[in-house]
Amino acid sequence: MRQPTRLIHRRTALTRLAVLPVAAATPFLASCAGPQVQSYAQEKPLLDLRTYFNGTLDAWGVFTDRSGQVVKRFTVVMDCSWNGDAGVLDEAFVYSDGTKQRRIWKLQAGANGSYTGRADDVVGEARGQVSGNAFRWGYTMALPVDGRVWHVDFDDWMYLMDERVMLNKATMSKWGVKLGEVTLSFTRRTPLTAKPG
Repeated sequence: MRQPTRLIHRRTALTRLAVLPVAAATPFLASCAGPQVQSYAQEKPLLDLRTYFNGTLDAWGVFTDRSGQVVKRFTVVMDCSWNGDAGVLDEAFVYSDGTKQRRIWKLQAGANGSYTGRADDVVGEARGQVSGNAFRWGYTMALPVDGRVWHVDFDDWMYLMDERVMLNKATMSKWGVKLGEVTLSFTRRTPLTAKPG
């Protein structure tokens, strides 16, 4: 009877993971089936993360579980700055249940539109790639559940719509099982300017 009990506990934990407050953040670039970021190479407007994520941005988002039901709504204020190829994205979240969360990303721009990033609750290093108007960003996040820490994978896509608006959709999974999706809309408070640095 031990094995069924373990399965029940595992399913319960997965359900609880699916309603935790999460951020968009941010690939399974090398081995995932499905669309590749290079497919968007000809799409415009061209996205430059150092230009778009510079200054103050506002975002509105929802988290939906595997059935498609909205289980969390949230707003984000992002203060972003760059020093050459090194960027800081300071995210302040407010959730519909009144809880708050803060995440500070430290990004590094690389060659040919590649980016890496770290944050306190991200396991190891996040990696991403820009192509055309799209950015694919992947990472593993450490989420506390019932006194344990679960490592949850995020496959995160961003699409620049115009000089102020970008759409973001991230899929969460654990053990290859989809837990839910995070969908956001970012808006810059000021129009795009020349690339910083």
